[in-house]
Amino acid sequence: MEAYNFTDIEQRWKKHFKEKGVYGCDLSKTHKKYYTLVMFPYPSGDFLHAGHGRNYIIGDAVFRYFRALGHHVLNPMGFDAFGLPAENAAIHKGIHPEDWTLKNIERMKGQFYDWGMGYDWDKEVVSCLPDYYRWTQWIFLKLYEKGLAYRKKAYVNWCPKDMTVLANEQVVDGGCERCGTPVEQKDLEQWFFKITAYADRLLADIAGLDNWPDRVKTMQKNWIGKSEGAEVQFKVEGSGQTITVFTTRPDTLFGATYMVLAPEHPLVTEMVKGTAKEAEVKAFVEKIKKQSAMDRTGENAEKLGLDTGVKAVNPVNGKSIQVYIANYVLMEYGTGAIMAVPAHDTRDFDFAQKYKIHIVQVIDPTDEVKHAWKTSGHLYDPQQEAYTDDGKLINSDFLNGLPVDAAKKKMAEWLDEKKWGRGAVTYRLRDWLISRQRYWGAPIPMVHCPKCGWVPVPEKDLPVRLPRAVEFKPTGESPLKSVPSFVNTSCPKCGGEARRETDTMDTFVDSSWYFLRYVSAKDSQQAFDTKTANQWLPVDQYIGGVEHAILHLLYSRFITKVLKDLGLISFDEPFRRLFTQGMITKGGVKMSKSKGNSVQPDELIQKYGADTFRLYTLFIGPPERDAEWDDRAVEGGFRFLNRVWKLFQELLERPDFKTGGAPEAATEADKEARRKTHQTIHKVTRT
Repeated sequence: MEAYNFTDIEQRWKKHFKEKGVYGCDLSKTHKKYYTLVMFPYPSGDFLHAGHGRNYIIGDAVFRYFRALGHHVLNPMGFDAFGLPAENAAIHKGIHPEDWTLKNIERMKGQFYDWGMGYDWDKEVVSCLPDYYRWTQWIFLKLYEKGLAYRKKAYVNWCPKDMTVLANEQVVDGGCERCGTPVEQKDLEQWFFKITAYADRLLADIAGLDNWPDRVKTMQKNWIGKSEGAEVQFKVEGSGQTITVFTTRPDTLFGATYMVLAPEHPLVTEMVKGTAKEAEVKAFVEKIKKQSAMDRTGENAEKLGLDTGVKAVNPVNGKSIQVYIANYVLMEYGTGAIMAVPAHDTRDFDFAQKYKIHIVQVIDPTDEVKHAWKTSGHLYDPQQEAYTDDGKLINSDFLNGLPVDAAKKKMAEWLDEKKWGRGAVTYRLRDWLISRQRYWGAPIPMVHCPKCGWVPVPEKDLPVRLPRAVEFKPTGESPLKSVPSFVNTSCPKCGGEARRETDTMDTFVDSSWYFLRYVSAKDSQQAFDTKTANQWLPVDQYIGGVEHAILHLLYSRFITKVLKDLGLISFDEPFRRLFTQGMITKGGVKMSKSKGNSVQPDELIQKYGADTFRLYTLFIGPPERDAEWDDRAVEGGFRFLNRVWKLFQELLERPDFKTGGAPEAATEADKEARRKTHQTIHKVTRT
């Protein structure tokens, strides 16, 4: 009996599939089409480990399944190839980011081949190559034309280690998502995409994502963070200035006993200019800038504040209230200013206690709450704790006796009538900051002219190419600034001397549309063909990690909606079905090269074969859950394949198998095996 020689078997079939182009997809055949896609890898390292493998192996199983059902399946692959790690490698290893990235890509493609992945490599995209980032720049220009790309000065998240700006979404627990360094605030001019213009649609359309995991939809909803309430105007005493706040609790306005502005609020400098407090306020602002968002707003963060010496007028009762600046209020949320109601907000209460600020109760707890307190012996004192639950209004003039919801509505109407404010809606979502002060990214296709201001590069002049000869220094400025041949140019509008923008784009811009490029990967005339895109998209099955539940997915949804509004596609959601696989852990920790617990698939494949690696990965546990890697269990998968091979060899030796065998010659065991086979097929394909 022939032994199971996995090396000969796998190499023979991989070579056959490659030579025959078995995995290719003819996009002109749209009958029973199916587009399955795995999130493309980031070639930041020189190999893919077994943890990465779970994502791609699950995707390959989906591809083969639908091919077996007779579908025309598009299963492409590419590389998300721009970003900080490659540039950091250039700084630390003395290798050019392009060389580092392309070398890693070739290594990964070799791994995919060794794993037996069925990708259509004729449709490969690599985001760092000019034939791709030309169209990323084109998308930027389309957003600019539509008023959705703009430049402004703003306080931004700054990673002092990577020396670059980060979007809000790239700050995790107050630190840089890549290196963990505490993030600081820096006042810079940056480019933004106006994703907030699509906040309502992005939120409303989540309801139609029936085939997305509930937890991902919840994460998207929370990130967009729609809040209904009111805007309230507070006049600053002794000046013509007005402070605007947004509050979800206009019913508690009678309980507002002080105000707080974010230290970055533009009014802060104006209010204290020329006063005895000016120097003290300036020093406090500089101190808070050095704190990360987590240091400022975390659950256990110390609340730091300073009385500006300025007073504002509470519009409902005409009372003067102090204006503070404090670290727990951020400019990026709401209006950057709050009315503080310490009796009914925990953060405000803690601050009021620390700085000995007056507290006024305006919500009387419900009878149910009072009964529960009485039963437990709890004695409520508004001077000792904040009450944040439901109830009826007290100490609130025309709102007295009203339940909270009715009081909110009546106060909003009163504010509108008196011209002190209006009902309003706000979002947690902020515009997408896309500027990066680094080299290895798509250049922003804008030129600054002393006469004409910012002028877009004409489409015919795309791509704006990255120069190869640059010097890499961790200075916090783009290396492109030191390349005169890149920076110095002429104004597309007046022809005069001008300078190119030296910031590059956030890599999430590259990945926000790549699924469209696969259907026109070799097209040099357009980013994608509209007809083909409308035939093949949205993606039927998208597969990737839950770590991209906010960033990548939200941005992709936004860009898709913009492209639809431009008449370039007919759909407004990019992914019909989404599957987020669980992580592979080893020693209870997520498998990672940096943690030293990664498993190298090459060694497994040499010892057991690619099919064993694939089989074990698929059977390690429910694919949507995290699973612990067990080296010994891999051997179990190898023994199983050996048993399957042995069974097949025994069948080959049977005379009836060789001749086809008459049905009546089948044994009961044969019949049972056939029944079990068909039951399994039915269970897999029908349930």
